[in-house]
Amino acid sequence: MNRTVLITGSTSGIGLAIAKKFAKKGYNIMFHGLEANGVEIAEKVGAKHNVKVAFSNANLLQSEAVEGLIAETVNKFGELHVLVNNAGIQHVSPIEDFPNTKYENIIAINMNAVFYASKAAWGQMKQQKFGRIINISSVHGLRASEFKSAYVAAKHGVIGMTKVLALEGAPFNITCNAICPGYVKTPLVESQIKDQAKAHHMTEEEVVEKFMLKKQAVKQFVPVKAIADMAILLAKESSTTITGTSFALDGGWSAQ
Repeated sequence: MNRTVLITGSTSGIGLAIAKKFAKKGYNIMFHGLEANGVEIAEKVGAKHNVKVAFSNANLLQSEAVEGLIAETVNKFGELHVLVNNAGIQHVSPIEDFPNTKYENIIAINMNAVFYASKAAWGQMKQQKFGRIINISSVHGLRASEFKSAYVAAKHGVIGMTKVLALEGAPFNITCNAICPGYVKTPLVESQIKDQAKAHHMTEEEVVEKFMLKKQAVKQFVPVKAIADMAILLAKESSTTITGTSFALDGGWSAQ
């Protein structure tokens, strides 16, 4: 019997890489994202790996929509074994200029949606006596950087929530862990590079060297494959005792 995974924000970037890896391993997948061609992306992955797929564009700003996403997944596949809370947004600004709406939306999508989705999936996972919740946090859940007050707060919050869910899930074979990547060259980061280059009158290469990878010991972007491989490990049946942990895939950033 194929297992089922729901991955939020899975039509691009880190989420899509994770989805492709799970499909390769035979998981049925509920894709989620805002891309207009989300159905096409999901069906292409499903056809390549001969797994069942579905797609939702649920608005993660709304708790009811997040709950509906979980219900839709269970209704479609009859089960939900793995939940990957991956979707996230970012805004960079000094705190005195940080727009309140940007702060509220970052907290809502990066942290609150993790709570709503995990809560909604909990009953199904308890019933199955199996659940794997994998939260994509960030090195910014372990360390801070200037001008990212909302993002750092949300990602730190996700790590705290991860620990609580691990404790509550232990009697029911539900694990919860966080993956904390450093900089990954996703569309989100590429747009940040362009913005920083313009703001600081630098080349994009200079921005990568002086801002993006400055704090990493290994001067390379974190490959999406490494994140997907870690997610697969945490989803395994044999990973029962791996829980409540934050895995830093950050090129040595948090070692300093």
